[in-house]
Amino acid sequence: MTHPYRIGLIDGDGIGPEVVPAAARIVEAAVGAAGRAVEWVPLDIGRAAIESYGDAIPQKTLAALDELEMWILGPHDSAGYPPEHRTGLTPGAVIRKRFDLFANIRPAKAYSGIPAVNPRMDLIIVRENSEGLYADRNMARGTGEFMPTPDVALAVGVVTREASTRIAVSAFELAMTRRKRVTIVHKANVLTMTTGLFRDVCRDVGRQYPEVEVDEQHVDAMAAHLVRRGHEFDVVVTENLFGDILSDLAAELAGSLGTAASVNSSADKAMAQAAHGAAPDIAGRGLANPVGIIGSAALLLDWQAARTGDGAAAGAAGAIRDAVEFVIAGGLSTPDLGGAATTEEFTAAVLDRF
Repeated sequence: MTHPYRIGLIDGDGIGPEVVPAAARIVEAAVGAAGRAVEWVPLDIGRAAIESYGDAIPQKTLAALDELEMWILGPHDSAGYPPEHRTGLTPGAVIRKRFDLFANIRPAKAYSGIPAVNPRMDLIIVRENSEGLYADRNMARGTGEFMPTPDVALAVGVVTREASTRIAVSAFELAMTRRKRVTIVHKANVLTMTTGLFRDVCRDVGRQYPEVEVDEQHVDAMAAHLVRRGHEFDVVVTENLFGDILSDLAAELAGSLGTAASVNSSADKAMAQAAHGAAPDIAGRGLANPVGIIGSAALLLDWQAARTGDGAAAGAAGAIRDAVEFVIAGGLSTPDLGGAATTEEFTAAVLDRF
């Protein structure tokens, strides 16, 4: 008998308790249509965890994640926590660091039915997720920001050959399943040693994939190219900070950050987490757009399929995307996209496709 997929389910804060269950219902339907089942493992982070355990990311949750390969993480609203819980790493950062989720995969694809600056956009940004300038992931202890005096602030950026190699391999392997083109984004004309090392490692990895066309761009030029001709790019590989900025830009050019899917992964664990935030101003009102987290859940199944050759997971992921695209193309969307559907109405329409 085929075992069910065991997937952690973490609602998080803000609109999380609305959109994460919506994604779970759609995953369950798609997986069921592919002849498989899901065993959900509900877990707490954020405000609910603070109220229950006195900790935004309790050890009970981390211990449960130790035993899982996949989970869906809703947004967290660290700024809204009680003051004593706002210092230190955010729940998402703790999880990324604990499980070394080094690859952040962020597609940007326009949907028919959603107005977009570039309706032909269809690219994937592969973002190195474990180092760089971000202070929550560049030191073994503490953070990479410090202030020698109240008027001077410094930050340490970290780029290593090991981390650059593994993200480059992820990008080129992904390109082999698409249009076989990789764009390396860096700023080696100024950050010659750090992003220069990243660029050189990506070039070296690219030589192992002769079928893949490789080009490169400085990050500032790449931002302009995304606006002018973003549809010409396929897979974009870059370091952490650049990837964060460019992926948000690409998502907006493709229609909306609210539709932007994202998955964070290592070799043996993956976390679906939409690119958008917790949107506490609309929480509980039935207005939240679930497309980002639904797409992220599909990417989670893609990861499972690529890692294990699981055809059921691949089929379910494709079916989820097809269903979402069909519903949006039919004119149904939430208010942030110009429609009038509630979260539940949109979810029900997608479920109807199964």
